[in-house]
Amino acid sequence: MDMQASVDFQRQGDKQNSAFFEEWLGRLLEDRDRQGLSENIGRIDSLMITVEPGHSAAYVGELCLMTPYDYLVTLETEQHSTHILRIDMNAPDVLVREVKDPNLHGIFRSLNEVYPIGARRPNSRYMGEIFQVKNLHEVVEAQKGREIRFFNQEQVRHLELPGNMAIVKPSPYTHNIVGYWERPDDHIRVYSLGLSFIREDMQVAFERAKELRERLGLDKLLLPIDHLATRVYSQNREAAILEYLTLSSYYYWGSYDIPDQNSSTNVTKSMHFTSELHSPAKVFTAANHPYFCNHLIGRPSPTEAFVRNFGPRLHHLAVAVRDGHTGGQANIDHVVNVLQNCGQKFLLEVAGSEREGLKQIFSSASEHSSLIVEYVQRFGGFQGFFTKDNVADLTAAAGADETLRSLDAAARAS
Repeated sequence: MDMQASVDFQRQGDKQNSAFFEEWLGRLLEDRDRQGLSENIGRIDSLMITVEPGHSAAYVGELCLMTPYDYLVTLETEQHSTHILRIDMNAPDVLVREVKDPNLHGIFRSLNEVYPIGARRPNSRYMGEIFQVKNLHEVVEAQKGREIRFFNQEQVRHLELPGNMAIVKPSPYTHNIVGYWERPDDHIRVYSLGLSFIREDMQVAFERAKELRERLGLDKLLLPIDHLATRVYSQNREAAILEYLTLSSYYYWGSYDIPDQNSSTNVTKSMHFTSELHSPAKVFTAANHPYFCNHLIGRPSPTEAFVRNFGPRLHHLAVAVRDGHTGGQANIDHVVNVLQNCGQKFLLEVAGSEREGLKQIFSSASEHSSLIVEYVQRFGGFQGFFTKDNVADLTAAAGADETLRSLDAAARAS
């Protein structure tokens, strides 16, 4: 059966895009289909996150409590330890990468250091996604023909990234990387990187978190990652979306305007999977106006403020919560209550309702990765990623938290 054309998916949303975006969206997707890239590039197989030296065990424990991930193994190289977290082969792995020397400077650290809050944790950031492909050589050659720039093999070796991947240099719009590797569906994921062993501190952190996760019943309620949300500068919104569609096999699901928060939320989804749990959606949030217009329009600009303070980067990863109820509560309310009783902080009350079809909440940002975990429960097959009221509340809450962190950073610097 022929694959559906990338431009034929139903469009959602109310955001008005520019004529440039609409023209080049069609041209780029049609070219991608014609070159076979839409079929050749598959799911997101891995996510890469870096943390500060000495923080990986705590972050692994945090993720193994707050998500369904389990610690699998550590890959040891001269300058880095990379810890592999896995649910199963139907959901992407998470690679938690820790630099050993806090004074080591490199390209990924430099993406943090020019931003006032990002510089406080120079090694903490989300790096990007690795896509499974059918034929790596064909993908790389086709992308090079589209002027996509890759790290060469010597650079990959020097950066201590997996040698069985082709990795695109960081995006000027999102500061994320995209990688490709060739993996048949019936082959397990094996990363060509360093020496493999079970590290005792990681195993202890994982076992404690897993035991608590199971004792609290969270293992029955938490599902894989639903979506990944990146924040970019207002002027880069359309370019960031088009670039990601060029690099992936995702399609443009649509954009919604959130005027109360002076922003828009823009969603791309995998062509190959109807469920985001097999390959997370990629969301881009951007302000509607650049920061220097705010004094004239009199509206908040939390998204633009975040990017100015942290740099373009992933803001949160969203974990799906199984539909249903526990103890007379919606499952998401139960999950939040249980985690709050364990000391986890959240930025607001659960937003939304069963009647609207969706409930969501943001955790406070991790001190280890600076990432927020969102929980999202859809009721009765609800297909969207937010309601307008929900996303306005979430954006406002995150903005208030980020303002406090920026004030704290300023106080520390003075």
